[in-house]
Amino acid sequence: MGEHHKYKYSVTIRTDDLALVNCLRALSQYSQKTGNNRITWGNTKDSDWKGDNNCVTLRFTSPEYREGFYLRLNASYPMNCGESIHVATMILLHLPNRL
Repeated sequence: MGEHHKYKYSVTIRTDDLALVNCLRALSQYSQKTGNNRITWGNTKDSDWKGDNNCVTLRFTSPEYREGFYLRLNASYPMNCGESIHVATMILLHLPNRL
């Protein structure tokens, strides 16, 4: 299973803006400071996003990395700065100890 089982802290975001989805992938990779930081945005291809009702789930190895992502997101994209952010919904989830 590799490292995937360690990525049990997630954020699910709904947005109709595909450009924002690409920014979220980059922010998640930046926020995951250890391990394979590309795992954070796995299964978020454009087709996955469309198939999941315009939602992406980003996964982290710790609540601190997840919180860092959330803080960076709010600093970079304040909720009042653009229409695409207004349609985004943040849902914090605790995944089981496995993916």
